[in-house]
Amino acid sequence: MPRLYVVCGPAGVGKSTYGKTLATEKRACFLDSDTVTEPVVRAGMELGGFDPNDRDSEVYRAAFRTAVYECLFQTAAENLPHVPVVLVGPFTSEIRKAEWPDELTERFSCELEVVFVTCPEDERHRRIKGRENPRDDLKLADWEGYLKGTDLRPPAFEYREVTT
Repeated sequence: MPRLYVVCGPAGVGKSTYGKTLATEKRACFLDSDTVTEPVVRAGMELGGFDPNDRDSEVYRAAFRTAVYECLFQTAAENLPHVPVVLVGPFTSEIRKAEWPDELTERFSCELEVVFVTCPEDERHRRIKGRENPRDDLKLADWEGYLKGTDLRPPAFEYREVTT
């Protein structure tokens, strides 16, 4: 049976780094929401007259969030018959739904493992600042405000936690 790994958690905790390590270990296809969809999201935001680095506004969420994840899921579906797949993304709303793992298992007819990645808050801030990604500028400009709007609770279902 195909194996799907979902690596989730807030920005800066090390999801991509951990996901790459996991994909290498499992000889899996690695699909990161940023890498797979970034050029299309940037182009769409620019075309709409919005900040191409914005990933936190309602405009981004309304226009792209569902499409970004659906792109990941469809690409995963294409790969799962051949190799295990590691999906990396925040999945902030999805992990609040207790039934989400069952929905994924049914959709992909696969074995599923969800990995929730965390790290200490000061380390997370250091990493986000250090990666110098323009998409993080709004977060860093009002770090306290960003934290207040970030749900750091773990998933509402069984998962494996990794602290980086």
